[in-house]
Amino acid sequence: MDRGQVGNSPPPGGGAGPDPRRWKALALLCAAYFMVIVDSQIVILALPEIESDLGFSAGGVQWVLSAYLLSFGGLLLFGGRTADLLGGRRMFMVGTVLFLVSSVVCGLAWTSEVLVVTRIIQGIAAAIMAPTAMAVLMTTFGEGSERNRALGIWTGIGAFGATAALLIGGPITEGLGWEWIFFINIPIALVVLVLGPRLLRETPISEGKRSFDPAGAITITAAIALLIYAVVEAPEVGWGDGQTIGLIVAAAVLVVVFALIEQRAASPLVPLRIFRSPTMVGGNLMMLLVAMATYGGALITSLYAQQVLAYTAVFFGLSTAIYSAMSIVGSNVSGPVATRFGFKPVAVAGTVLLGIGTLLLAQVSADGDYFGDLFWGLLVFGSGIGTTVVASSIAALSGVRANESGLASGINNSVFQIGAALGIAVCSSVAMAYTSGPTERVALTEGFQAAFFATAAMAGIALVVALVLLLIRQSKPGQSVETGQVGAEQPTAVASRD
Repeated sequence: MDRGQVGNSPPPGGGAGPDPRRWKALALLCAAYFMVIVDSQIVILALPEIESDLGFSAGGVQWVLSAYLLSFGGLLLFGGRTADLLGGRRMFMVGTVLFLVSSVVCGLAWTSEVLVVTRIIQGIAAAIMAPTAMAVLMTTFGEGSERNRALGIWTGIGAFGATAALLIGGPITEGLGWEWIFFINIPIALVVLVLGPRLLRETPISEGKRSFDPAGAITITAAIALLIYAVVEAPEVGWGDGQTIGLIVAAAVLVVVFALIEQRAASPLVPLRIFRSPTMVGGNLMMLLVAMATYGGALITSLYAQQVLAYTAVFFGLSTAIYSAMSIVGSNVSGPVATRFGFKPVAVAGTVLLGIGTLLLAQVSADGDYFGDLFWGLLVFGSGIGTTVVASSIAALSGVRANESGLASGINNSVFQIGAALGIAVCSSVAMAYTSGPTERVALTEGFQAAFFATAAMAGIALVVALVLLLIRQSKPGQSVETGQVGAEQPTAVASRD
């Protein structure tokens, strides 16, 4: 297949060759992804007002955020698999409808219980939308230069969405009320619903008997939800607490049960053969570590800026624009570079940048300032994030069968969410454990420095994974990663010089 060719099926309306609407389709998918990412972050700045208006307890209000993250992270695999069994475009539209309705109800919520339950439903909708959108992207852009470029844009939108949530969450809450952090989803969702059927290509659907493997879906969803809950609560209750240990053990047991179920299932939720691809496994492992470093580092940066430098939430969002901008630059540059030189050198370069950025941030001081303590670290850190996420995604999705693209996307998204939760929990725990000093500012800074060193260690392990990937032989175009045999149903491998 030529590098410029896209898709594994003809574009809508018949014919062959690139779909002329593919870039408009990407813009629509990115708009939906932006909405999902913003909604996972924007409530942070509105929690005090929500707590007051709906009568949450001080500890209970965190569930406005946690309920979304748990259902989103826990159901990503199931959401991805629905794309393979029922069609990515179809399920993407279903998820968008559910997201629209739940956003409206969230904004109209009259009790704390209604808001938490509706946030769970909103997380379920996001778990359907994120992997199915990426499955449609993979179908629209075949492996090679255009898909790499599209993944770069997709990653940049994710970084921009996370920062935009911090920038607009405060002003919206203060000017319009917390309800509007949910109502702003309405026009975006409506545009997606109107244009989606016209612009988006349906993904290949698995042939044969369609089964959702309910036993597998329940066990892996429960395992992921328990793991995320354990690490989210760990900084508060302690890593050695019986609750944390018990939840992690329970999650591990459920993973083993899930593997046994999948070995015997006629139509498994996750065919275990998909893990025979070393690049797929390596890419997802690197994504886990990158997400840990990204979210852990971002959290500690936020705490340092607001608790030590006394930045307001709005000013902090503006001050981190360089971090977001460099992440977008890194993600957009790395796609074409990966096409020319392969994703492996890009992965190595990105993890090096990530490590250098966190080491620079580890030099923060109690009497610091923006340019002396944050600017240069954020500049390098942001570049590393955009680069490594694109390289990890390319590796994790390389050589995946067209009718398993939703599953591969679900795995990749699940790994990222788990990594984010782990990174936040680990860095929070390290910061609290190493907090000491003659004054509060000095004590906080000591803890934040230790947490930045922890993120540097995460980046270092990711670098080791990237170096191991360099030693793995990339399959040739048209060749299966799993068997090494040429097969018509396999997409082409990423064009590279590895």
